Amino acid sequence: MMTPMRYILLVLSVIISIHYITSFTYEEYGKATSISNIAEQWTGLKSNPLYKTPVPDEYCKPDSSMHLQDRRANTSIIVLVQNSELWGIMSSMKQLEDRFNRKFQYPYVFLNDEPFTQSFKHHIWALTNATVEFSLIPSDHWHQPSWIDEERASKSRDDMVKNDVIYGGRLSYSSKHTCSFFYQHELLQKYRYYWRVEPDIQLFCDSQTSTGFTISLYKFPTTIPMLWNTVKSFIDANPDLVTPGNTMEFLCDDGGESYSLCHFWGNFEIADLDFWRGEAYSKFFDYLDEQGGFYYERWGDAPVHSIGAGLFAKKEQIHFFNDIGYRHDHFEHCLQGDVHTKGKCWCDPDKSVDYQVYSCLYQYDKLLL
Repeated sequence: MMTPMRYILLVLSVIISIHYITSFTYEEYGKATSISNIAEQWTGLKSNPLYKTPVPDEYCKPDSSMHLQDRRANTSIIVLVQNSELWGIMSSMKQLEDRFNRKFQYPYVFLNDEPFTQSFKHHIWALTNATVEFSLIPSDHWHQPSWIDEERASKSRDDMVKNDVIYGGRLSYSSKHTCSFFYQHELLQKYRYYWRVEPDIQLFCDSQTSTGFTISLYKFPTTIPMLWNTVKSFIDANPDLVTPGNTMEFLCDDGGESYSLCHFWGNFEIADLDFWRGEAYSKFFDYLDEQGGFYYERWGDAPVHSIGAGLFAKKEQIHFFNDIGYRHDHFEHCLQGDVHTKGKCWCDPDKSVDYQVYSCLYQYDKLLL
């Protein structure tokens, strides 16, 4: 025979089970009964970061082209690409034009470590009515500097290949260039902002605004074993350059002792060129460059840019472009709910990377709550 207490426990177990099943089955019930929603009712705290509020209709542009003087920002679309990547960048550019730039006609700047072929240029010009400029990256911006110990760098590459480190056998010239030198290029001096575009991306939705990241992931630790120790050395030597109210909590969850490995994926990037040109980031990059980690390890542009932004920008200056559906490699950000329909998206919301175990969006959200 069951005691009254056992009856009570049985009933509670049934209620809890029904609650959890209903939470997973009915989205609105789950939201209404979530701990964060209940806490908000009692405390008045906002449980959703600002980026989850859809873009206001007044910022949405009609399908017809705008007058150039109506563009909101002094922005260029930057493409670092080689001649062999023509078809990949044409695919990206076609989607960008169809989804966004045919209305705004922001200019393009194409940069390469070798001269662009006439065939490459003609294919690109055929895709847009916007201004397109082509140029070479200066040799000293792209190639390995003379002070790097090539014997050590070569041995490091061999060791990384043996240990299955991703991109371990590649020369990382392009990563270093993207980290710093591209914004020093003469063609970019007339611009304040940029949107970086790479080959073989997919844009799933009509983009309504232009002025950052769409995907945030954990970095492979084997590619950057000494990066955070180098960063801490820089901070110790230059504490005055670190901005109060920054996003250190995104980079670290232990008060700065170790790197969380969270970074904003650099193949989608909209940013302020003046920020990278500023004193703090310039000194930071020069310090990293002197340590040789771009060549002895695999320090990439994504973690370096993310750490630089995390240290020297205020948290409200870093924006998650929730309204842009985007895919690169196997990872995608897909709009959810009504904005999926509004953006005419063709991605699957269930496949969005946002809150998968390998995404860092939870870390970013905690900064904004």
